[in-house]
Amino acid sequence: MNSKPIIYQILPRLWGNDRQHLVQNGTLSENGTGRFSDIDTDTLDYLKWLGCSHVWFTGVLRHSTQESEQGCMPSHPQFVKGKAGSPYAICDYYDVNPYLADNPSLRIEEFEALLGRTHSAGLKAIIDFVPNHVSRDYGKVNPRPGHPVLGADDDKSVHWKSENDFYYYPGQCLTLPNEAPEGMDAYHECPAMATGNNCYNPNPGVNDWYETVKINYGDSHTSTWDKMLDILLYWAGKGVDGFRCDMVELVPPEFMKWVIAEVKKQYPSVIFIAEVYKKDLYREYVRNVGFDYLYDKSGLYDTMRTVIEKNVNDNGMPVELWQSATGITRNWQFLSDLQPYMLNFLENHDEHRFASDFFGKDARNTFAPLHVSLLLNTAPFMIYFGEEIGEKGMDAEGFSGLNGRTTIFDWWSVESLTRLRKMISSGAYRTMDIQKITDAGLNEDEAEIFCRFAELIRLASADVAIGKGTTYDLCYCNYSSDGFDKNRHFAFLRDYEEHTLLIVANFSQIEANMKIMIPEHAFEWMGIPVSPDLYPGKTFEITIPPMDGRVISLF
Repeated sequence: MNSKPIIYQILPRLWGNDRQHLVQNGTLSENGTGRFSDIDTDTLDYLKWLGCSHVWFTGVLRHSTQESEQGCMPSHPQFVKGKAGSPYAICDYYDVNPYLADNPSLRIEEFEALLGRTHSAGLKAIIDFVPNHVSRDYGKVNPRPGHPVLGADDDKSVHWKSENDFYYYPGQCLTLPNEAPEGMDAYHECPAMATGNNCYNPNPGVNDWYETVKINYGDSHTSTWDKMLDILLYWAGKGVDGFRCDMVELVPPEFMKWVIAEVKKQYPSVIFIAEVYKKDLYREYVRNVGFDYLYDKSGLYDTMRTVIEKNVNDNGMPVELWQSATGITRNWQFLSDLQPYMLNFLENHDEHRFASDFFGKDARNTFAPLHVSLLLNTAPFMIYFGEEIGEKGMDAEGFSGLNGRTTIFDWWSVESLTRLRKMISSGAYRTMDIQKITDAGLNEDEAEIFCRFAELIRLASADVAIGKGTTYDLCYCNYSSDGFDKNRHFAFLRDYEEHTLLIVANFSQIEANMKIMIPEHAFEWMGIPVSPDLYPGKTFEITIPPMDGRVISLF
């Protein structure tokens, strides 16, 4: 059985929203929202069929918005980014967003039902944990009773105290970088509190995380640690299987090490994923802190992005070192012992959509990097909803603007997702037939992209060499080959017991007639049996279309 985790990231607010005739910077009533119920059994069965093992429900925890819903008061619009607000400005850690429920008064029960559907489909559920910061009005917007509230017992007469949950500026009021809406009093915060991105002054700028306040973990184990542990245990107790931990580089590693260990004492199977961007900290967070997986944004993602952008924007200039496919080799060598812990991806909510004008230009260009990011090692892989049909993220929604990302701040719907959901409900995806999938909802381009994407994801989820096997980089022994461009081509083997795959990727805008030689050392190191058809020095001639790849079973 393959053990490669494949995570599907989904924003419930956008997934089920089919609203048309959208208003830029529109309100909830104008633009609508998706609900927990929209992530139905059809959706979850589709994700299981696709090969996913986990679903990351992003934007579930109750965060600050400019909207009220059945007695839940809105946050002050002066510090809320966008009408819908940031999912990472949590205002109640023990609640979920009321607008995601069909009946807001039963929103916890509806979320529990979603967890139940997820588990029944054979999938595991991940939600966010944001340990570094909370919303400016945390605990003030109808907090759910019976749970500790951060800051409730703080001594606000001092700037810092180990036992305080937040940092304060006695005698100074907060000055926000924007004005209150016309006819509304300015947001009042006295004393001012430190801002979430380590902005330790009462005057955050427009590029600061001014919608949030920084959590103080003191100089040792304090009640803040216990409060954060209580939050994690609360959601683990409801059936959440994992936590994606936001910006852990800004949180004391001593706390994260302690809290992970404490949660795993009661829920040993719960996983923790760290959003980390400094490669020199990767080993610390895996070996010492205890995270199960880390974002490999600064490693493989950034490496391949430079290679891709060089080729899709090729101006004929020579390839620089940092634009060369040889960087892929350098990256995995640097992280060789950590490869099983790296969460690879080509898209997420923070990065540009691959098919956007800001990155890969065309979803068809995704197949070369997908062969590498998905198949290079046993590491987990993450899909961002709509990625499998080439969603471009080129809407100008409002606060987000036209930036090649799917908004996390605005009430919006994504046209391609409506077509994807229609295709899912029909069950046509199971046919892997472009015409039937087109008839069921997707346009022809989307259907073509989907079939290629799904084929690779399903291979990764099922093939034992991908899920459990070792990797052998073939680039070093083919650098001097006339049939191999070290700057634009990448090739490797995956092997498990008596099953070996040859995988090649062409990061060029022109068709590649590759010649790939397998050296004697690969046979020795991987234990590949020699045969008349497969032997040391054997050269494979393979034609690869532009920005594409191939998987070849050797035996």
